[in-house]
Amino acid sequence: MTNEQRAEEIINKYKFDFNCIPKSEIRELIEAEISNYQPGSSEYIRVLCGYLFCIGDESDIPLLEKAKYSINMDVGCMIDGDWIESLKNNGQPSEYLSERSDLIADFTGYYKNFKADDDDY
Repeated sequence: MTNEQRAEEIINKYKFDFNCIPKSEIRELIEAEISNYQPGSSEYIRVLCGYLFCIGDESDIPLLEKAKYSINMDVGCMIDGDWIESLKNNGQPSEYLSERSDLIADFTGYYKNFKADDDDY
């Protein structure tokens, strides 16, 4: 299964009801992916980190930073630094940072109709 297929599968499983997504499971999936990254598209780990941002709090910053900075540059570029900064800033907007609700809306808007971009699925 490709990373895009895994991303589509996780989106279909959890949808976007962030109150019902098990944070501990998302954290475990991110840790597993960091330990055993599957090369290719970084879509899967981006979805996981996006979910953690949407349901998380400042205690999740170290894991998001680990995912962003410890795998490779491609993954680092896919994980939105604003997610980390928003959690550091308790979701409050700043001169350079949108409100957390806007970042969540951007994430859900992007993935709402996401389909893996390959013919093998």
